[in-house]
Amino acid sequence: MSRSVLLQLARDSIAEVFEAQRTINKNELLTKHPLLGEKIATRVNIYLNNNLRGSCASIEGEKSLLEDIICNAKRAAFEDKNHPPLTTSDYLKCEIEILLTTPDGVISEKDSSIL
Repeated sequence: MSRSVLLQLARDSIAEVFEAQRTINKNELLTKHPLLGEKIATRVNIYLNNNLRGSCASIEGEKSLLEDIICNAKRAAFEDKNHPPLTTSDYLKCEIEILLTTPDGVISEKDSSIL
């Protein structure tokens, strides 16, 4: 089963840091998935062995969904003050959860580890 666009975007955002290069083609994603241009508040949670390992959220939808997921994924992985930065090994074993705050309520999506 393939990952959703949002979960893949979160994973790719973290992978960009490990690879030290930009690999996400934002224009292509926005063309294929116009909803990514909408302003929607998000939260990205990272779990390792079913324990919260990192988290970052935006309060208001100030950025596009695309930018918000990229930013929150990187912050959850590398800037959560309660946890050390994610390692490559942790990344391969972690689960990622994305929560979207919409007018109709919160939508949650979680994906399993790569390994």
